[in-house]
Amino acid sequence: MPIHICTTCGTSFPDASEPPTSCPICEDERQFVPRSGQGWTTPLRLAAGHANAWRKLEDGLFEIHTAPSFAIGQRALLLRTAHGNILWDCITLFDEATDALIRTLGGLAAIAISHPHYYSCMQDWARAFDCPIHLHKADAQWLMRPDSRVRYWEGETMAIAPQLTLLRLGGHFPGGTVLHWADGAQRRGVLLSGDIVQVAADARRVSFLWSYPNMMPLSAATVGRIADTLKPWPFERIYGAFPARQVMADGAGIVQRSAARYIELLQAEQP
Repeated sequence: MPIHICTTCGTSFPDASEPPTSCPICEDERQFVPRSGQGWTTPLRLAAGHANAWRKLEDGLFEIHTAPSFAIGQRALLLRTAHGNILWDCITLFDEATDALIRTLGGLAAIAISHPHYYSCMQDWARAFDCPIHLHKADAQWLMRPDSRVRYWEGETMAIAPQLTLLRLGGHFPGGTVLHWADGAQRRGVLLSGDIVQVAADARRVSFLWSYPNMMPLSAATVGRIADTLKPWPFERIYGAFPARQVMADGAGIVQRSAARYIELLQAEQP
């Protein structure tokens, strides 16, 4: 029996003869069920009409995204280190070409995911490379397809390799996580942010929302806490959830200024 995949968010569900009656991820107000109704596909049907494209972002960092775009349309980031390769966030399509390319690059030592919208088919990637998946325990209820390779972590930080630290920021989801790569950008630091810190259309700005598709904000206090949590962590660049969404200079300063402006707008009365 095949696994079933939600065509709106890309989340995978366990093997079954029929797809689920609903997708809890999409029924939550941070996502949405299309007006046309819930749709489903399988890995074979997805691979028949899609392929994964690759792009080198900087030394040691590759983007993987599916074309044509599928579901939410996020990218996965493959981070190469002397201690093994890390997959940051995940995409639903895991095809033979992707498997072969990653094996050529040395496989995967671990997978880490920012939040439940990007759990996708992480189980299949982890099974192929026999590696753990690091998820924050605060989001455990959103795992639709249990797997023995999932490793829940708790607290505010976790080092997954030298110079690589998961930071819990919360906000969009209670366990919302970013990955700080101290050696990135020629050792000036890189933040892999998913959409916990969302790189905006204007690359001089980032933003923070409870629900992106439904345009629901976070509170001023939450945004302030996120900005304060990031202050001790230096980073020059930010790589966000989607292709071409990245900040290439002054990333830490942009986060602090964007958070201050966000809070200012929430607390002001607009004309």
